[in-house]
Amino acid sequence: MSDQPTSILPGAGGFGSPEPGSTQPQRRPLTWNPGTDVGLLLLRLGVGGTFFAHGMQIVTGMWGGEGIAGFTRVLEGFGYQQVVALAWVAGLTALVGGALVVLGFLTPIAAAGLLGLMINSVALKVGNGFFVASPAGANAVELDVVLGLAAAGLALTGAGRIALDRGRTWNVRPAPWGVLALIIGITAAVLVLVLLR
Repeated sequence: MSDQPTSILPGAGGFGSPEPGSTQPQRRPLTWNPGTDVGLLLLRLGVGGTFFAHGMQIVTGMWGGEGIAGFTRVLEGFGYQQVVALAWVAGLTALVGGALVVLGFLTPIAAAGLLGLMINSVALKVGNGFFVASPAGANAVELDVVLGLAAAGLALTGAGRIALDRGRTWNVRPAPWGVLALIIGITAAVLVLVLLR
C-alpha cells in the first residue's frame, strides 16, 4: 500500500507530483473558465450599476433622488454628526466606487468602500426586519445585505479578465489584496458608526 495520500476525486491522483516511474496519472493544471469572466462581469454590472445609480441620486438628485440636501436630512434623522461632509463622502463613494466596480478598475478597494456603505446601512436598519416584502418595506435590510456581500465577494475574487484590472497583481491573485481592502473598508465603516453617530 502506498504511503502517498490520494484524492477521492476520480482521476485526480494523489497530492503533489507522482514519483518518477510511477504509473499514476499526472494532474493537469487548472485552467481559467471563460464563463467565470462573464459571470464576474454580470455581477459587477449589477452591483456596481446599482451603487452608481444611488450615488447619482445622492450627488446630483437624478432619477428621483433628493440630492445632497435631502441625504443630509436623512443622515441627521439617523443621528449622524458632520452630516454634510458625510453625505458627500457617502454619495461619492457610491458613485465612484460603483463606476470603478462596473469598469473592473481598482476593484478590491472600490468594492470594499461599497461594503463599508452597506455595513452602515444595515446597522441603521437591522431592527426593521430582513425582508423587503415585510411591513418595513424599503427599510428592511434584505437588499443591503445582498449588495454588501456581493461587494465583499468581488473584493475577494477580483474583477475577472473582462476588466481594466486584467493582468494587475490584485486581479491575478485577488485574495490577499481583497482581504486587506476589506479590512480597510470594515474599519472605516465601524469608525463612522462609532465616531460620527
